[in-house]
Amino acid sequence: MPIATTNPATGETLQTFESLGAEEIEKRLDLARAAFETYRTTGFGERAELLRRAADLLEKDQDDIARTMTTEMGKPITAARAEAAKCVKAMRWYAEHAEELLADEHPSPADVEDSGGTRAYVRYRPLGPVLAVMPWNFPLWQVIRFAAPALMAGNTGLLKHASNVPRTALYLEDLFRRAGYPQGCFQTLLIGSGAVEGVLRDPRVAAATLTGSEPAGRSVASVAGDEIKKTVLELGGSDPYLVMPSADVTRAAEVAVTARTQNNGQSCIAAKRFIVHRDVYEEFTRLFVDGMKALRVGDPMDESTDVGPLSSERGRADLEELVEDARQRGATVLCGGRRPASHPAGWFYEPTVLADVTPDMRVHREETFGPVATLYRVADLDQAIEVANDTSFGLSSNVWTRDEEEQERCVRDLRAGGVYINGMTASHPAMPFGGVKRSGYGRELSGHGIREFCNVTTVWYGTPPDMPAGE
Repeated sequence: MPIATTNPATGETLQTFESLGAEEIEKRLDLARAAFETYRTTGFGERAELLRRAADLLEKDQDDIARTMTTEMGKPITAARAEAAKCVKAMRWYAEHAEELLADEHPSPADVEDSGGTRAYVRYRPLGPVLAVMPWNFPLWQVIRFAAPALMAGNTGLLKHASNVPRTALYLEDLFRRAGYPQGCFQTLLIGSGAVEGVLRDPRVAAATLTGSEPAGRSVASVAGDEIKKTVLELGGSDPYLVMPSADVTRAAEVAVTARTQNNGQSCIAAKRFIVHRDVYEEFTRLFVDGMKALRVGDPMDESTDVGPLSSERGRADLEELVEDARQRGATVLCGGRRPASHPAGWFYEPTVLADVTPDMRVHREETFGPVATLYRVADLDQAIEVANDTSFGLSSNVWTRDEEEQERCVRDLRAGGVYINGMTASHPAMPFGGVKRSGYGRELSGHGIREFCNVTTVWYGTPPDMPAGE
C-alpha cells in the first residue's frame, strides 16, 4: 500500500510520500535510543511541562489538524475537532497525574522485616524506545493515548502510522518537536508494513504497542514474542448492545444510532450487535431504524454531515460483501444496504440495519467496520448474555436495564474489557481501556496504561555492612 493522502470523499490522491530507506531508519533508531538515555533521567516536572506545551499547541492547531484528519480518512469535521480536543484533555490529564500514578510503592514494615530487609519499595522505571503501530480510524487519538503516558513515564516513541494518514503522522512528530522535546524523543517512521519486523527486532527498540486488525496484531505479537519484548495489543471488536424490558427504550435507541455510526461506523468500540428482549424488540427496532434513516450522509467537511465516507475503497467492498452474504442467507435489510446514489464519487455507504441474523452468516462472526448494525431478538437475559458472548472478540459491551440484579449479572458474565451500563462505550484517560479474547491484551490509559511500558523494579535494602545484625 503506498504511503499517500487520498481523500475518501472523492477518491483523489492528493500527495504521496517516499518510504524511509534503511540508512534513515538506522539514524532514527540511534536517535531514539540516545534520546532515551538522557530523557529517562528527567523529572516528572520537566516532562509534564513539555507535555503541557504540546497540549497547548494542539489546542491552537485544532481546526487545522481536524481538516487534515477529515481529508485523509473521512470522519466528519465535527468529530475530527472533538478528537483533537480529547487528545488535549488526555495530555493535560497525564501531565497532572503521571507522578502520582508512578509513585514508589512501599510494602508494609512487617513484610519488609519478614523478607529480612530493613527497607524496600517498588519503583516504576521506563523501558526505552517504544514502537507504536497505529491505525487510521482515530489517527490523532490512538497515537496520543500511547504517547502521553509513554513520554511521561520517561520512554521515547517511534510511530509507524497507517499508510493512508501520513500528514497526520508527520504533524505529530512536528507537534512534539515544537513543544521542545529533545531530538529523538518522538519520531514518525514513514515505512510500509513490511519494514515493521526489522524495526521491532532491532535491539534498540524495547517494546511495542499496536492498535489494529487481528492479523496485524498476530504478526507483531509473534515477532515481539520471538524477541521476548513486551507488547500491548488493542484489536478488533464486535461489541454487544443489550436492551432489556426495564430500559428507557427511547433513549437506548437514540444512543444506539450514535454508538453504531460514530466515526462513520469505523470504530473498534462501536456497538455492532444489538441484542434486544422480545418484549421491547418491536419498539426499539422502529426507533433505531428511524434514527439510522434520518442520518445525513455526505461531505465530511460539511458541518451538518452525520456520516462521511469509509476510509478506503477496499473497506467499503469488504462491508458490501458481509451485507450481501447476510442477504443471501436470509437476513432482512431494514434500511440501507447499498451505496447512496446521491454520492457516486468517494467511498460512501448508507447506514444499514440487518435483522433475522443467524450464526451461519459471516456478519455474525466477523467485525463490521462501517455503519452496519445487526439485530437479535432474545427471550431473556440468559439468552442475551449467551448471544453477546458468542463472538471471538471481547473489547467492550453496552447494557440497558434499570434492574440492578441484571446489571450485576452482566458485569459478572459478559466476557469483555468493559461493561457500560445505560450508556455507550467511550474511552477516558482516567479509565483503563482494552479487551480480552481476540480483542487483544494489556491496557491503555489510566494508571494501568502508563505502567504497561515500565520496568516494575523491586528495591530492597539489607543490613548495612557496617552495622552488625541485631544492633
